[in-house]
Amino acid sequence: MSNPLKSFRRLLPRALGAWLALAFVLLSIVLTLVLTAVIERKSSEQVETNIGHGLAELAMQTSDKLERGMFERYREVGLLARRRSLGEDQPPALRRATLDAIQSTLGYYSWLGYAGLDGKVQVSAQGLLEGTDVSHRPWFRNALRGIHAGDVHEAVLLARLLPRQPEPWRFVDVAFPYVDEHGVTRGVLGAHLSWQWARDVERSVMAGIAARRQVEALIVDAEGDVLLGPPDVAGKRLTLPSLKAARAQRGDGYLVETWPDGRRYLVGFQRGRGYAEYPGLGWTVLVRQNVDDAFAPVRRLREYGLGAGVVLAALFSLVGAGLARHITRPLGELADAARRMRAGETVRIEVQRGGYAEVRALGHTLNALVANLVRRRRALEDLNATLEERVAVRTRELERALAKVRANEQRIAAIIETAQDAFVGIDMRGRILDWNSAAEAMLGWTRAEAVGCIISDLVMPERFRAHSRARLAHFLETGEMEILGQRVERVLLTRDGREIPVEMTLGLAGTGEGLFFSAFVHDISERKEMERMKDEFVATVSHELRTPLTAISASLALLADGMAGELPPDAKGLVDVANASSGRLVRLVGDVLDLQKLDAGAMVFDREVLPLLPLAEDAVAAMQSYAGQAGIALSCVAAPGAEGARVDVDGDRLAQVLTNLLSNAIKFSGPGSTVRAHVEARGDRARLAVADEGAGIPETFRARVFQRFAQADGADSRRQGGTGLGLSICKTIVEELGGAIWFDSAEGIGTTFYVELPLAA
Repeated sequence: MSNPLKSFRRLLPRALGAWLALAFVLLSIVLTLVLTAVIERKSSEQVETNIGHGLAELAMQTSDKLERGMFERYREVGLLARRRSLGEDQPPALRRATLDAIQSTLGYYSWLGYAGLDGKVQVSAQGLLEGTDVSHRPWFRNALRGIHAGDVHEAVLLARLLPRQPEPWRFVDVAFPYVDEHGVTRGVLGAHLSWQWARDVERSVMAGIAARRQVEALIVDAEGDVLLGPPDVAGKRLTLPSLKAARAQRGDGYLVETWPDGRRYLVGFQRGRGYAEYPGLGWTVLVRQNVDDAFAPVRRLREYGLGAGVVLAALFSLVGAGLARHITRPLGELADAARRMRAGETVRIEVQRGGYAEVRALGHTLNALVANLVRRRRALEDLNATLEERVAVRTRELERALAKVRANEQRIAAIIETAQDAFVGIDMRGRILDWNSAAEAMLGWTRAEAVGCIISDLVMPERFRAHSRARLAHFLETGEMEILGQRVERVLLTRDGREIPVEMTLGLAGTGEGLFFSAFVHDISERKEMERMKDEFVATVSHELRTPLTAISASLALLADGMAGELPPDAKGLVDVANASSGRLVRLVGDVLDLQKLDAGAMVFDREVLPLLPLAEDAVAAMQSYAGQAGIALSCVAAPGAEGARVDVDGDRLAQVLTNLLSNAIKFSGPGSTVRAHVEARGDRARLAVADEGAGIPETFRARVFQRFAQADGADSRRQGGTGLGLSICKTIVEELGGAIWFDSAEGIGTTFYVELPLAA
């Protein structure tokens, strides 16, 4: 069974001319149909509007005739009520004759009568209802209240007295009070206007149009009851959008709506609003026509428009097809020449001067391509003659290059394999790529076992694995890793579960997707053991020296203070030198012991939440004597809000830090200068600053300020003395407390050391 899509494609044209002809045809059809549809739609809308306005105009004319007719009756009855011949002082026969004459002249009045104030009919045309009590009739009561027109109603008293007719008798009441020459109301003149009058008005307007266009008129009262209309709605109450629209707007209008019979009608409407002094009864005139009948001209217009569009589309399609063939003829000639070239013919295309610019350009281009192709064919033939020789030469060159690459790879592999340090290659996912024999010897896993494993899961203690994975993820995201190219100390796990300290250098190697980490690892277990033994020796020696040195220092201090009596000047000078040297030696031993405890993690920190300002004030107070001996003014200042700053620290250790900073500031300040301690709170951290007015720290020494045994080379520094361990101890203590320490210095102006600690919650 053939593929429908392939069958459809076979039906499509192949040539550009056919495609262009098809495009012209389709475009002509589409444009013609669109223009025809737009014009037909606009014309249809205009015709529909005209038809709707026509029905609205009929409703307006009918309503106007009704209102004018009622105005005439209203005015007639009003004038009759002023005639003196109807007064009670006239004979009844004369009064009756007057009413008879009026009724015979104005045939619309089915009844005319005069009732006294007691409601009894005194006289009436043809004597109908004389003596009848009408005091309860609406027209009688309304006339006395100033309402002179009543809406349509069925005959109540007159139905039995008037001649029979196919439709029930219905009237419109018009009544005015009768006033004598003295302005006194004597009675009411009432008239029942036959509703046949309204039908005559409707026929006078609609007679010609109703037969021709099947148009129906309805008169609806203010409550929506049909007073006059087709039998299917006569006497019924309607609730239609057209009635609501007529009540809501002034003037006429039209709507398309569905009626109770289920049919859709085009309805023109007009609500009566009286005429002159006649106030009107709120009648609405509806003129309806079945939608199909009303818009029959619109359908015919659409049919004519569609037919004209089809004819025009066919005509334009034929013209477009011929024009397309004419336009594409030069392109067909070029295509024929191209097919001949593909078959191997050397064809020169003749370019006519009067043709299209694009065709001329294409012809010149094809001629140039043919000439170029001929030249290339000849060059290719020449090349083929020497191709085998060139291929052989290139093959030998590639073999030599490949041999060099293999030799380099073997040399690099040999270097890595014979290196004393362990080498591990790691890809960007953290998996092991390479593992030399030194790594096997150091860590215990063979190359076959290690390659392909995650490096952090294999050789790192469990407490470091999460941090290692996070650092790798950070590198893949940002391309940054702080340990790249640095020699760092780490702890690795061997196959038998031992943890060994190592020095590692991590670098990047390779390019692109072949990028990997190269790690050289050196076991420093022996060095760490030597350092441990050295630290133990120093600690032991320092501890053993502290007790005799303390005794010697105390004895020398007593001698210097004169406890053994007045010493000769020469002996006192020697004792003072010995006392100062022993003090320095005691401090050196104390600092060495503190460093040893800090390095070993054996220094105990008894932390508690303390206010910072009293700690600073106590440290300043403790140094006042020393500052006074040096001629230095010492002060402590708190910034606003710093009084309540509390920190979680070991008070003794923090006092040791502050005392050391104050001692250094006093030591390197000249007599007459000031050393200031300043406490402030910044956000969630507290800051303590110690500022002096000394010579400042030399630029060359600033990088080594916190190193152990570091001292500036200046003469002043040498004169003041010191172990060079104090600031290193301060830095270690502050960092153990979770804070930070740094300084600002300007030579010749002074130095400020800052200690920042987190505020306690």
